[in-house]
Amino acid sequence: MKRLLSILLVVCLVVVSGACGNIFIRGALRPGFSTISGSVSIVQLSTVISGGGTKVQVTFVTFLLNGTSSTIGFCGDQRGLFPIDQNVRTDFTLGQPCDSIIVVVIIV
Repeated sequence: MKRLLSILLVVCLVVVSGACGNIFIRGALRPGFSTISGSVSIVQLSTVISGGGTKVQVTFVTFLLNGTSSTIGFCGDQRGLFPIDQNVRTDFTLGQPCDSIIVVVIIV
């Protein structure tokens, strides 16, 4: 039951974050990936259980933009890509139980 709750929490965070304005989900112009921008405030490595019951490492990153926070779970140990208090733009593809990074750009 905890496994299902963990997966549902990650899915809910992604869906709810899309409504906050910090995530832009592209469809017509460049289908297949989403973009999030903001200041990196929290980076945490965790393990979640996939739908097939296997353990997957996920790096949860919390972005701050205009007073709103959004947390995204990226597949694998991606902690080195997200320096704390740096503004970044990240392109990624949505996935289950985590999202796959295409590119991370540090904005200076």
